Amino acid sequence: MHQLLEHIRSCRVCAEHLKDGVNPVVEASSGSKIMIIGQAPGRKVHESGIPWNDKSGDNLRTWLGVDKATFYDTSLMAIMPMGFCFPGKGKTGDLPPRPECAPLWHQKLLEKMPEIKITLLIGQYAQQYYLKERARETLTETVRNFKEYLPGYFPLPHPSPRNNIWQRKNEWFPEEVLPELKARIQSVIC
Repeated sequence: MHQLLEHIRSCRVCAEHLKDGVNPVVEASSGSKIMIIGQAPGRKVHESGIPWNDKSGDNLRTWLGVDKATFYDTSLMAIMPMGFCFPGKGKTGDLPPRPECAPLWHQKLLEKMPEIKITLLIGQYAQQYYLKERARETLTETVRNFKEYLPGYFPLPHPSPRNNIWQRKNEWFPEEVLPELKARIQSVIC
């Protein structure tokens, strides 16, 4: 596992497309039990090299009901984005994750983690890649029907503060989804 992580962290496949430079961000161990698959690191994470080291990460940890020590304990949680590097800024936010990363690295990493009990699919890119035709027409409908994907996958919206409006419009999310999410996370880590 250590050698594979070093290969990923030294990857330069997309370097010519990343104007902010290359800094693959990934955390995992062969004993990880929960896989977190998000979109791609934001600028703050790109600069620090620490995944989910921003307001989105604070929100995600609240959703999961875990503290930072638990979240960053790779014997419990692995963090593998769809794109390992910050893709840059677009007109309305960060650009989509680079398409090279997931096909190049995901399966290799997953093969080294036989203890994974549940995979959190955060955002549409992860959901479309892993759920394929099983994903609903919209992220909202996929998340609303999260039980269809259990026990292996748990689809979630992105926890970015930019999605607070989505959360206010979808009151069922904190009432129905988050209690189930916290319960499943606790059942795995306890």
